[in-house]
Amino acid sequence: MSETATAERSKATAAGRPPVSRERVRARREARGAWVLLGPSLIILGVMVAYPAVLMVIQSFTDYTVKNKVLGTTPNVVWFENYIALFSESDFPAVLMRSLGLMVVLTFLNMLFGILVAVLMTRLGRAWRIVVSVGLLLAWAMPPLTATVVWGWIFDTQYGVVNWALNAVTGTSDWTNHSWLLNPWSFFFVLTIIIVWQSVPFVAFTTYAALGQVPGEVLEAASLDGATGLKRFGFVVFPYLRSVLTVVLVLQIIWNLRIFTQVYALQSRGGIAAETNVLGTYLFRQGVGEFGATAAIGVVMVILLLTLSWGYVRSTLKEEEL
Repeated sequence: MSETATAERSKATAAGRPPVSRERVRARREARGAWVLLGPSLIILGVMVAYPAVLMVIQSFTDYTVKNKVLGTTPNVVWFENYIALFSESDFPAVLMRSLGLMVVLTFLNMLFGILVAVLMTRLGRAWRIVVSVGLLLAWAMPPLTATVVWGWIFDTQYGVVNWALNAVTGTSDWTNHSWLLNPWSFFFVLTIIIVWQSVPFVAFTTYAALGQVPGEVLEAASLDGATGLKRFGFVVFPYLRSVLTVVLVLQIIWNLRIFTQVYALQSRGGIAAETNVLGTYLFRQGVGEFGATAAIGVVMVILLLTLSWGYVRSTLKEEEL
């Protein structure tokens, strides 16, 4: 028996408590070691995440502005006035619904095309698979701002190749100087193309890696039983992919609800900000120095993201308990 365990037993005997077993001593020692290893990470999370989050919540209940910051005065506590004004005296509800609708469309298209590309890669030969992988990596590696600028030129009013191609196909000049960004519907059409083009590679690579974990014997048995492609994927392959696709789905929901760069860059090229704002750009374009009002928007966004990802967190906790 180790000296630590002996000391623990001696202390317990002197105090009139039942002696501590060796397993409990070892568990306590491992717990202390785990907390020591986690300490630096917890400190960093506290400084980088917890403190700003608590400060944002506190500021959302005040009328804190840049004037208070410059003069060093204490803001007034207004309680829920910022939240009431946010939902009753601004266009935030319209922006919220627009962001949620765009998130649903983008997530569906990203997951659909990503899974289809992953399945296609399993059917391609080595050479074609390398070509497709390189193409996906190039699209994925391109910075969002650069991709938006490139696609913005493709849909440019005067020099865009899309307008030229449509004129060539229709044999008319109806698409000359046609603005794709002025109308909100065509604006979001272009935005959807850009984001899906850059998001599909992540879903495709992740799904393709997960497909490699499906046993070949199971697929062969399903084929011998007469299962078609869709049935084989739904009843045989999908159970092996469920956990991976769930993580990818949650990440897509979060990322698509937080888009900013692409929307802001397209708005700078001719989009009407008031009709095309999403949560990120709406928060950015609020009054300069209105820290209390913008903090309320940030709190609503955090609550929304936590709500959307809570299902995955709960299922993960249940799996750990089994």
